[in-house]
Amino acid sequence: MMRQYELVERVQKYKPDANEALLNKAYVYAMQKHGQQKRASGDPYISHPLEVAAILTEMHLDEPTIAVALLHDTIEDTTATRAEIDELFGEDIGRLVEGLTKIKKLDLVSKKAKQAENLRKLLLAISDDVRVLLVKLADRLHNMRTLDHMTAEKRARISEETMDIYAPLAGRMGMQDLREELEELSFRHINPEAYETVTRRLEELSRRNEGLIKKIEDELRDLLIANGLTGASVKGRQKKAYSVFRKMQSKSLSFEQLSDVYGFRIIVETVPACYSALGIVHSRWRVVPGRFKDYISTPKQNDYRSIHTTIVGPSRQRIELQIRTKRMHEIAEFGIAAHTLYKDGGTGSEGEALGRESNAYSWLRHTIEALAEGDSPEEFLEHTKLELFQDQVFCFTPKGKLIALPRGATPIDFAYAVHTNIGDTTVGAKINGRIMPLVTRLANGDEVEIIRSGVQVPPAAWEEIVVTGKARAAIRRATRMAIRKQYAGLGHRILERTFERAGKIFSRDVMRPALHRLGQKDVEDAIAAVGRGEISSLDVLRAVYPDHQDERVTVKPSSDEGWFHMNTATGMAFRLPGQAKGEAGVLPIRGLSGALEVRFSPSGAVPGDRIVGIMDDNGEGITIYPIQASTLQKFDDEPERWIDVRWDLDFANKARFTARILINAINEPGTLAKVAQAVATMDVNIRTLSMMRVAIDFTEMALDLEVWDLRQLNQLIAQLKELDCLATVKRVFD
Repeated sequence: MMRQYELVERVQKYKPDANEALLNKAYVYAMQKHGQQKRASGDPYISHPLEVAAILTEMHLDEPTIAVALLHDTIEDTTATRAEIDELFGEDIGRLVEGLTKIKKLDLVSKKAKQAENLRKLLLAISDDVRVLLVKLADRLHNMRTLDHMTAEKRARISEETMDIYAPLAGRMGMQDLREELEELSFRHINPEAYETVTRRLEELSRRNEGLIKKIEDELRDLLIANGLTGASVKGRQKKAYSVFRKMQSKSLSFEQLSDVYGFRIIVETVPACYSALGIVHSRWRVVPGRFKDYISTPKQNDYRSIHTTIVGPSRQRIELQIRTKRMHEIAEFGIAAHTLYKDGGTGSEGEALGRESNAYSWLRHTIEALAEGDSPEEFLEHTKLELFQDQVFCFTPKGKLIALPRGATPIDFAYAVHTNIGDTTVGAKINGRIMPLVTRLANGDEVEIIRSGVQVPPAAWEEIVVTGKARAAIRRATRMAIRKQYAGLGHRILERTFERAGKIFSRDVMRPALHRLGQKDVEDAIAAVGRGEISSLDVLRAVYPDHQDERVTVKPSSDEGWFHMNTATGMAFRLPGQAKGEAGVLPIRGLSGALEVRFSPSGAVPGDRIVGIMDDNGEGITIYPIQASTLQKFDDEPERWIDVRWDLDFANKARFTARILINAINEPGTLAKVAQAVATMDVNIRTLSMMRVAIDFTEMALDLEVWDLRQLNQLIAQLKELDCLATVKRVFD
């Protein structure tokens, strides 16, 4: 276990004037509070906060952050209180310790919704001060290093959570070394067999190539010095097991097929020296095509800057090279912890001004903004994981603005990355001056111009095309809003009629005082709920006017409406006089030999329909079905019963034919009369009618109509759709 004085000495190495008293005070307080507590390993509990603090000293963090690391478990696991810590160490340290306490229960969470909700807490806590994240990551790293003392089930759960959230989050913050160690430790517990296999193969390779890394380092260093780069340093290493395993999985390669297991970093003094080193190396050794990336001119979103190239180098080995300055190397190792925003002193090297917010932290703030959009916890977790895991491509607007996107992104993702409104109104895109499909995958360096339309609404199907969380969330919101708008329009018409029948005038303003009685957040939500049938329009009327008495009058049908009869016993069936159920007849239909008894399917068929005949079992008659009838599927295995028939009618003796339509109607007086009037106006007869209430304000009507032909039927359906009292009208087939 690390000693107190060793921790202080670590801090003083990079900050000689460190506040030693604060560190000693925090250590003594944590020691007293944790007392005789033990870890699962049997070690004194105080060893954990000490090791977390030690990890943070490797990032050269300030004394208050180190003190927070020493105190981070006191409120959660001891009798310490926020007020006590505020009094002893100040409100700043107290706030950070409390922020870590709130997210403590993120550990060992397996249920997706709970994990998502706790991830919200984590990001909200670190949005105020990124030091909360740095302490949390160090805390997780030490827990992963000591995970062997947990049960197998806990090891797997903690490792999966680390691989899903903490490792990629560290990567997004630019802390690559920490990310690699978290991934390596998680990999060992998630897939122990693969870990052992890859580790063993790497050890064998290392033994075979003993001294190779040093040989390549020396040869590279000598080459750079010989060409004038005397201040350059070269460091090589063999890749870690998880990095190798991930590449084998993604590229579908065997271990023997891997050719770039070794990586080398060249550290120089200045940015021009980076490009000089690149030219020297490329002049000496052959470059592997397609393996060059310049993250100096185009930095990653987490502030990472470096030149990447792959060469067939010394000893004919394929090796990866990263060329960067010392400052770039510091940011690559420690990420956001190395940024000048969190350092004391003046201006950073390479023109980096003190106080400029890092791109990594800027991304984090944008992620926090997504919390206010009202997504479900599961959607938020999906959104965040999408942002964490994806590699990037860099594209440009026509004006030259750089847009960083996940690999595999489409022009739709690009549009939403520029602005949500641009994404919502996108109808097309030009990529490098050519109009291309919206499903095109963007590549590095593409110039993308978005074509927009003011009347566009993003299709719900776009959600399956895009890869960014921001685009998916925006498309879901737009889809929900479009559906809500439709229901709100229908609900508004329902409420206007209900209020009119009661002698009242409906407006949004009169509803506002009654929202709490309806259990709705705003007026639009309440109106849409009426449209969906979740709230009765009468309930809204009573909520707005509690003293209102329902005096609805039932109007007796006039004599011209008496041609149909309602069965009041069942409330469901209507039938015309003289119409026999199951009536059959003989009709001349081309395709039939002789006069057979011809029946029609229950939902009917009309001239103009494409039809097919199905022979009866006894061969004495056929049943005519429209080609859209679902019942025809039952005869797929009996092709001998299918008869190709066509209409061949004697128009001198025209007959009516039956067709069935389904109507979703607003439940109000007069609706049925309007339907009947429209039917009569079109010279159509109602054969049967059934009704069923499907929601508070809606009734479903099924009508069997007698029409001359398909044209007349389509004209009637179009006329019915114009009626405000009907929500939907469609033809149905059995």
